[in-house]
Amino acid sequence: MRNTQISVQLYSLRDRLDDLDATLARLVDIGAEAVEPFWILDGPEQFAATLARQGLTAPTVQSPFLSDEILFDGDSVTMPSAESVFDAASRLGAFIVFDPMVAPERWETIAGVAQTADRLNRAADTAATFGLRVGYHNHSFEFHQRFDGISAYEYFVSLLDPSVVLELDVFWAAVAGQDVPALAHRLGDRLSALHLKDGFPGHDPFASGEIYAASMLSQCPLGDGALDVAGILDATPSCEFDIVEFDHVETDVFDAVSASIAFLGQDRRAASQRD
Repeated sequence: MRNTQISVQLYSLRDRLDDLDATLARLVDIGAEAVEPFWILDGPEQFAATLARQGLTAPTVQSPFLSDEILFDGDSVTMPSAESVFDAASRLGAFIVFDPMVAPERWETIAGVAQTADRLNRAADTAATFGLRVGYHNHSFEFHQRFDGISAYEYFVSLLDPSVVLELDVFWAAVAGQDVPALAHRLGDRLSALHLKDGFPGHDPFASGEIYAASMLSQCPLGDGALDVAGILDATPSCEFDIVEFDHVETDVFDAVSASIAFLGQDRRAASQRD
């Protein structure tokens, strides 16, 4: 039986964070057991206190630490050091820091993939001094190229130190054409966390350069789309965190999160009965 904690990626609720206490309280009401922040450098102790006030924790966080600069709205933005990210994560009480995205061009060559893997391996050593693990979160473009007969993503995984873990975004893997349960099975106990959302994968906006078109990002609650969510859950027995996350939904985001948490609760009960 899977023994996971149900979490919510706060990026899903990025438009509802002005009243953080109210948003967190509502997440608790609909069954969230934890949250995953997407920015942690501003007042991590205060954030931790707010979480504690609502009975929540942030065992996993996302924050860039594998890039010196990233493009944001067409501008190049300098990223903070990995050490500052890990310090903030430890102050927040996190256990794992996932880099949310490394630029697509770094996945186009063997050398680029190897350099990213090496940087992540070195970051794992640094993070360990803060009592943390590190990992990577995918989109679709990590699967676009193939080297030595496997996707750039799985080639990357083959280069990682055993201490490095993965956060598999199941929707984006499906968009990339992956058989997600089979992929999850191959990744095995590397998978510490899943980003869970459903939808109808087809057009890949990362392949077409239309990533900022909201209509290309439409997703739906677990069980309402085309993904084999039950098969994915069955293929990930050692996963630690089931994290509900949406880039975009047409319906109310709280309703989508609530329906997804209910789906995960039903899966837990069904698994318990099978055991």
